[in-house]
Amino acid sequence: MTQQHTTRIWDLPTRIFHWALAASIVALVVTAKLGGNAMEWHFRLGYGVLALLVFRVVWGLIGGRWSRFASFLYSPVRVLRYLRGSAHAEDSIGHSPLGALSVFALLAVLMAQVGTGLLSDDEIAFAGPLTRFVSNAVVGQATGYHKEIGQYLVLGLVALHLLAIAFYVLVRRQRLVRPMLHGDKVLPAPAAPSRDDLASRAVALVVLALSAALAWWVSSLGTAAAGF
Repeated sequence: MTQQHTTRIWDLPTRIFHWALAASIVALVVTAKLGGNAMEWHFRLGYGVLALLVFRVVWGLIGGRWSRFASFLYSPVRVLRYLRGSAHAEDSIGHSPLGALSVFALLAVLMAQVGTGLLSDDEIAFAGPLTRFVSNAVVGQATGYHKEIGQYLVLGLVALHLLAIAFYVLVRRQRLVRPMLHGDKVLPAPAAPSRDDLASRAVALVVLALSAALAWWVSSLGTAAAGF
């Protein structure tokens, strides 16, 4: 029998980020469609996503081995080899080359969506906290992108992400969801695990607190403007 190795791939901070972001995206879509007073929660959730994205960027530099961007920043040649069926031994440990492209694309689109949300104005009751720092033309462009192009890009990438997961689970018989719940993957060969001890989790908590403080400060800029 082939020996299998259980390895910690996804550290707890990464797993919490993943599920918190997924829940936030669903809630953002729902509150945007409801409109009205639900927009207050839409803004709060947007600040929450801002904090999560800042956290993920920092954690992508200092987090567990397989959560770091360096572990899934593949060259075009590596991606082509993966598509041609000549995968590297490490391509199935953390994010695969295609999975990595999906992660980077989703992070970029979400950053753009949050950024334009901070600059948007519905001209009724809600305006982003950064609108007072830019011209009306910029506010108009940001609002248009946020309400039209941005939201469809987010929904499209989320749909592709879910379809890719379904493909890997149903066709390739790879377990992707369970490792993102408990952190461990069963691998055919030994692999270096991600650090996921009390110290690293404490560092993640500090990073998250600082990220939340930054998001709160950004949100307070709008409150400050209302006071003039």
